[in-house]
Amino acid sequence: MEKKRIDLHMHSLYSDDGEYSPADLVRMCKEQGIQVMAIADHNSVRANEEAEEAARAMGITYIPAIEIDCVFQGVNLHVLGYGIDSQSEDFKWIEHNIDSQSMEASYQMLRATQEMGFQVTKGDMEKLEESCFWKGRWTGEMFAEVLLKKPEYEDHPILKDYRKGGSRSDNPYVNFYWDFYSQGKPCYVKMEYPGLEKTVEMIHRSKGKAVLAHPGVNLKNREVLLMPVILTGMDGIEAFSSYHSPAQCDHFYRQARRGGLFVTCGSDFHGKTKPAIHLGSTGCCEEENEILDGLKKSGLITG
Repeated sequence: MEKKRIDLHMHSLYSDDGEYSPADLVRMCKEQGIQVMAIADHNSVRANEEAEEAARAMGITYIPAIEIDCVFQGVNLHVLGYGIDSQSEDFKWIEHNIDSQSMEASYQMLRATQEMGFQVTKGDMEKLEESCFWKGRWTGEMFAEVLLKKPEYEDHPILKDYRKGGSRSDNPYVNFYWDFYSQGKPCYVKMEYPGLEKTVEMIHRSKGKAVLAHPGVNLKNREVLLMPVILTGMDGIEAFSSYHSPAQCDHFYRQARRGGLFVTCGSDFHGKTKPAIHLGSTGCCEEENEILDGLKKSGLITG
């Protein structure tokens, strides 16, 4: 079997933290030699039609996808849906559910950021969002970008680790999000997400396959939940991720095989939000042909 380069997890501007258009991502994948790709935007399927058309023109195999925020036993998880029907009413509901909560959540995050002692304003956030597809969705990464660009905070001790040479400077925006705005952190704002079981059901109803995204992140210190998560009807695990160490990749690969699930690989490329992450940086190399076989057996690709 001819070896191919695969990246099944990247984000376009239709994610509230993405940067590039779907067509741009396809072109960039072509330049990187990626031959099998998927754009899995957060809670949106808007990229798929444009990306599929562009990929076809460039001879790239494209798998329609989405990344859905959901909750299981009180823990926020990300689940990837592959091979989905992008016209499903379920995914319109997913997008509307997030959009209807975003403005109030954004203002709550603004207040929490101000309570940390930062003088950041509604106007600061609105100026930054001018180039974004979604309006009124202020993410932790956006707050990081605003704060790190304010000259008055050049020497602020909280921001020191996110500046050049700091311990969190490889991906400063998303690291700031993980440290201050993710679940359990000081600026976290709860959103009402669908349950994991409902999410898996919606993906299956659209003829897609449900894959647990980067479990090394969302199940960190909670890996006891991995088997219960699998038993909700999961079809695969994203064992190979830019977030995972080689040891974690091997661990989740083995867990998937033990559970009879296929494995996927993805860079989780976003652009400026995660500058250290590049297309194709999935942590997977020797296993690519095996991953292709799994994708074929699951009906996600042919040929």
